[in-house]
Amino acid sequence: MVLLTVFTPTYNRAHTLPRTYESLREQDCKDFIWLIVDDGSTDETANLVKRWQKEEKGFEIQYIYKENGGMHTAHNTAYENIHTELNVCIDSDDKMASGAVSKIKQTWEKVRGKEYAGLIALDTDFSGNLIGKGFPSGMQETTLSGYYAAGGSGDKKLIYRTDVIKSVPPYPVFPGEKYVGLVYKYTLVDQKYKLFVLNDVICEVEYQADGSTGTMWKQYLNNPCGFAFLRKVAMQYPTSKKRMIRDCIHYCSSSQIARNKYYIQESPRKLLTVLCTPLGWVLTAVVRKKAKENG
Repeated sequence: MVLLTVFTPTYNRAHTLPRTYESLREQDCKDFIWLIVDDGSTDETANLVKRWQKEEKGFEIQYIYKENGGMHTAHNTAYENIHTELNVCIDSDDKMASGAVSKIKQTWEKVRGKEYAGLIALDTDFSGNLIGKGFPSGMQETTLSGYYAAGGSGDKKLIYRTDVIKSVPPYPVFPGEKYVGLVYKYTLVDQKYKLFVLNDVICEVEYQADGSTGTMWKQYLNNPCGFAFLRKVAMQYPTSKKRMIRDCIHYCSSSQIARNKYYIQESPRKLLTVLCTPLGWVLTAVVRKKAKENG
């Protein structure tokens, strides 16, 4: 059986997806499947993929088209259709680093059977600059939340065991909204498993102006139920008191934007939510102002 599924959620990225494809063609190890989940694209994505499927490249390309629902729904669809031992997400504007599949395979063969949820590795930008911080010297295992709680920063590449990532609930879907943070499933996995540290670069990333990172203020305004849900989960599994207070303020703000009058009763930290409500209104005003400024 093939070891790894590289899955790529995509939406109108026909102009960047070819570089993802070329980075996979250049891998020295072809022990993977490329699963593309097309989240309702209206550009040339489907035609590109059809052409690539006919080319000789050494790996299988699977393609699923679905109605547009947002990144988290594309991840749900991917997990429903992945059957390899491991999986990793490489976004449609990113590239898999040279030799990445070999590094994943060699590292996993050393730690398979030790009950890790998978591997955690590094991202760089296209110029080779590390995204955020690296791993502390001597760190061999961690959870994702534990890494950040210890002072880590920046996106990291997560290679999960498929059975583990499927063992936690899928991302919820809220009517009229198209965003739930991917960290939801990762947080649940963190409660049961650790990740083995692969201290090497697996992905090269480029953040797009119209991507979720570049449009976050609008995301807050347009997807309040999804954000409130995520903050509620974060308060259930806090990594520090400071972080819990911050999450509670965001929970209050998102709940206010969603016009949920029951948010205090629904909070896992009811007293803290009462205390943070005024700051939530302040944040709500900031969100509306920033979203308007960013068009």
